[in-house]
Amino acid sequence: MNNYYKASLLFTMTLALSFGFMHLFIPEHSFERLHIFMFNLCSGGTILLYYSESRDNPSYFTLAFFVLSMCYAILAYLNYYLPAIFVAAILFVLVERVRIQTFSFFPYQFFSKTAGVSKKFHHASLLCLSIGLIISILAICNHEYFLIIKSEKFQLDTFFLGFSFPLSLITLSVMFSLMDNTNDLQYKIISEIDFWAINLGVIIFFIFILLGSWILELIISIVLLIAVCSVLFLYVRYGHSHQTKAFLTSGIIFLVFTALTGIAYIVNYFTSVSIDKTVLLRFHTILSLYGWNLSGLAVICRYKDFPIQLHSNATIAIHWVTVALLAPLGYYYPVFSILAIISYAYFLYVMFFSKIATVGDSISTD
Repeated sequence: MNNYYKASLLFTMTLALSFGFMHLFIPEHSFERLHIFMFNLCSGGTILLYYSESRDNPSYFTLAFFVLSMCYAILAYLNYYLPAIFVAAILFVLVERVRIQTFSFFPYQFFSKTAGVSKKFHHASLLCLSIGLIISILAICNHEYFLIIKSEKFQLDTFFLGFSFPLSLITLSVMFSLMDNTNDLQYKIISEIDFWAINLGVIIFFIFILLGSWILELIISIVLLIAVCSVLFLYVRYGHSHQTKAFLTSGIIFLVFTALTGIAYIVNYFTSVSIDKTVLLRFHTILSLYGWNLSGLAVICRYKDFPIQLHSNATIAIHWVTVALLAPLGYYYPVFSILAIISYAYFLYVMFFSKIATVGDSISTD
């Protein structure tokens, strides 16, 4: 990926985080949709298509997706729903084109004994993005025009948050791509279970949310946590020793904490434990988007370039300080929001623009 495209993604992803703090400076407006869309759909969706096409630079179709997804984000923010539906339909066609060209219309890989788990997660990621676009159209139609389903849980913004799941799946795909050559029977069994547990688990969890059953949500959340921990175990044990391993291991640890905060949020509803729900949910969202998902997206953008000239531990430390400290505080205090944006932009700059290592360079793989 050339520097122009990297700079465009850096700007978009930094702008996304900035919109997450904009309520501190312009309290009369909500910028949450721009915050979510510019990271999940515009940046994340574009990187997913770029990785799927396996080209040195994004194709015209991927660039079209990037531009149209920006239009979709702005239209949804402005509540211009009819044109937003039209744009979402075009985005769906673009994603399906890449998915079918890369894999097939029907996801045969899911049921294949020979297909690697990495390929399965990759196909699931593209399919999930396609389904997410269709569901967003249906959600808009339901909320704004037909109101067929009347439920407090059936909120439009809830569906928009669903665009983060394809990013989780593609990051898992990258992780398993560094393990799929393993012939160990334990790995093959656990990785296959993880694939189905994570994909079906999220679908079932979504159904339980609509049903409003906190107990069932808690049970499936614990199942998902176990699956995530098993992925961490597999990656630490079987993942190839490579510079990317440090970043992806850090990412999966972010995901473990994301799962734990999600469980804490659910438990808070039916126990005497009193935790501010808004604070907990905000921390959960930041860990998911800017911790776990960002780890994968940053690695994917430089996937063909590794090893690169940076100190992995120092860069990861900056990432953790930004996500676990500055960004949560930045949601409430303007000075921390500015520090979070600066630190976040610096992390992206280091990840995107560090030079490719050459023979003789000292590279940290820890």
